[in-house]
Amino acid sequence: MPNLVEVTYRQTGKSKSTNALGMREMQEKAYEGRTAQYLLIKAPPASGKSRALMFIALDKLKNQGIKKVIVAVPEKSIGASFGTTELKKFGFFEDWNPNPKYNLCTPGKEKSKVTVFLEFLESDEQILVCTHATFRFAFDGLDPKKLNDILVAIDEFHHVSAEGDNILGQVLKSIMTNSSAHIVAMTGSYFRGDSVPVLMPEDEAKFTKVTYTYYQQLNGYEYLKSLGIGYHFYTGKYFKKHPDKEMSALAEILDEKQKTIIHIPSVNSAESSKEKYEEVNHIIDVLGVLDYQDEDTGVLYIKSHKTGKTLKVADLVNDNPKSRDKISAYLRNVNSADDIDIIIALGMAKEGFDWPYCQHALTIGYRGSLTEIIQIIGRATRDSNNKTHAQFTNLIAQPDAEDEEVKLSVNNMLKAITASLLMEQVLAPNFKFKLKKDEDEEFTGDKVQEGEEDYNTIKIRGFKLPTSQRAKDIIETDLNDLKAKILQDPQMLKAMPGNIEPEVINTVLIPKIIREVYPDIDEEDVEAVRQHVVVDSVIKNGTIEEQGDKRFIRMAGSFVNIDDIHIDLIDKVNPFQKAFEILSKSVTTQVLKLIDEHIQSTKIEMTEEEAILLWPKIKEWVKNNNGEQPSIQAFDHKEKRMAEALVFLRELKRKRMINAQ
Repeated sequence: MPNLVEVTYRQTGKSKSTNALGMREMQEKAYEGRTAQYLLIKAPPASGKSRALMFIALDKLKNQGIKKVIVAVPEKSIGASFGTTELKKFGFFEDWNPNPKYNLCTPGKEKSKVTVFLEFLESDEQILVCTHATFRFAFDGLDPKKLNDILVAIDEFHHVSAEGDNILGQVLKSIMTNSSAHIVAMTGSYFRGDSVPVLMPEDEAKFTKVTYTYYQQLNGYEYLKSLGIGYHFYTGKYFKKHPDKEMSALAEILDEKQKTIIHIPSVNSAESSKEKYEEVNHIIDVLGVLDYQDEDTGVLYIKSHKTGKTLKVADLVNDNPKSRDKISAYLRNVNSADDIDIIIALGMAKEGFDWPYCQHALTIGYRGSLTEIIQIIGRATRDSNNKTHAQFTNLIAQPDAEDEEVKLSVNNMLKAITASLLMEQVLAPNFKFKLKKDEDEEFTGDKVQEGEEDYNTIKIRGFKLPTSQRAKDIIETDLNDLKAKILQDPQMLKAMPGNIEPEVINTVLIPKIIREVYPDIDEEDVEAVRQHVVVDSVIKNGTIEEQGDKRFIRMAGSFVNIDDIHIDLIDKVNPFQKAFEILSKSVTTQVLKLIDEHIQSTKIEMTEEEAILLWPKIKEWVKNNNGEQPSIQAFDHKEKRMAEALVFLRELKRKRMINAQ
């Protein structure tokens, strides 16, 4: 199956170059917000968030009256990122030099570390590193005022949640309410669309946000030039040869020449055999024959079936502490592409795990969390001289009519595709949209020379701009979060394959979701936010081409001069249909039929707003079909929907006539 997303970058080197203080582009941007009491840094994996925190924390200690710094990370292994780091020799005023005694990300029981944590609060030491768990245990029974004039830094902030049983979320709220502590929150993802919000809106509004996009990061690399995101659907077991295939789905998709992380299915997923150790053995059988395992490092040496080459494989699924510690220690010291070929993992090696040489993140089983997908993709998007292309592939079980869980499989497939659509939005360059007035000068080729910001500004006739600061902030920092919510909405999942008119998606379904997510903005700003969501999605899913001194955009089969774009034209385009067009060419007719039947079995309710919007199309349809009305038994989804709208309008008219009597 071809990639659903394929993005090419310009290799500017900008995201890796440093300023006079030794800061990379993202770190410099984050440092500009260093005086904020509450700072939220949203930046992709490998952008340098750990060092950005060091710069900010050291400035707070020296210049802002902060007495201590507490860094909380989700896993012990990530604590290594906050070890002693030289900064002065690159131009900064101070080195990051924590006392090893107060790095609590070492083996041992979390509760035994609480005592050391409390000792730190009373000591003269300034920096402590611990896990989220240690921080939660230590806070239990602690007077929040003990954290006055202390900086609390939370790495991988998406682990926090406003959900009632999320203890870290409750701790954070208590700190903000009852102490003068400063907070720096760092995350590679912040999708409220995953489940519940990370923070409640009133708490989130207190944070100064620094956003560094995936596009800025990858576009500024030296070696990596392109990224592909693809889905591969299979029947049967992913590691077994299907009767209709020459090899298993895994063997088909796995290229042993590519440095690869394989994440086996979650034990709760339909793809899992529920026997994780057996699955590792099956993967080894697909690769070749186990020669031996190094006793000191834990590395498996496997002779390849395909080439006869000896592959070095790391098994992170084995949770025996001794085995895990050996291979983890080996992986921490990898400094050459030749040191390891393939890593097999279950829950590990997703976030905070650094293997720059990784070229392919191969994930088996549907992943419901957009945050998890971003973290896994981040394993392959480090810049390294051994690769020009990074690849994320998701192996997903194909719906089977014989399977009792066919609806679950269809839903998983639809959600996986929408996740890829969202990732395309995240990975593409950002555009700025403005209202185009008749007196605006036309675009000329000379404007390209004015810089990327001008080049990426598109003026649109009929475009609505936000009026409130709240709506401006949503557009500026939350557009991808909002798209995540839209793409995961059950009604939207059923509408996207093209069985609903684009205008209904764009002007009825999307604003309905915006009102639910942001009940505090008025209708004028709902429309402004809606237009930004739709325009941004359509433009990013289109292709911009230059011909002479003009630019054109190819969207939904049309080729339009960018200077002639009107919001009404964009509203006629389904911004999410491209992936389904690719899907229709890549799976069997039977699978498409199953998807269609599932969607039809859970029909979208008709609303008055949609019916009124369809009325002009119904009249046009009748005119073009010699007076014949659309049929509710039609195979064509759009004709059927128009027939349903006609029935709805007749019933509405009947009820109004009765009420008028």
